Amino acid sequence: MINEPVVDILVEKLGTPENPASRYALCVVVAKRARQIIDQEQSQGIHELPGGVKEIALACQEIASGKMTMTKD
Repeated sequence: MINEPVVDILVEKLGTPENPASRYALCVVVAKRARQIIDQEQSQGIHELPGGVKEIALACQEIASGKMTMTKD
């Protein structure tokens, strides 16, 4: 279970005042990013991220740090 960063903070960081995010949107974005990370690992021949960090945790950390935002298609 991921306790850090807190889900409410991730939802706030993912959305904007004009385009707020929902918990569902957070789940979709995190799942897509985690899949991208897994695909990158496989293409580079990496079997595990440094420090034993899981892909979902890394995706959440990216959102919390502001590296990722949500856009609507």
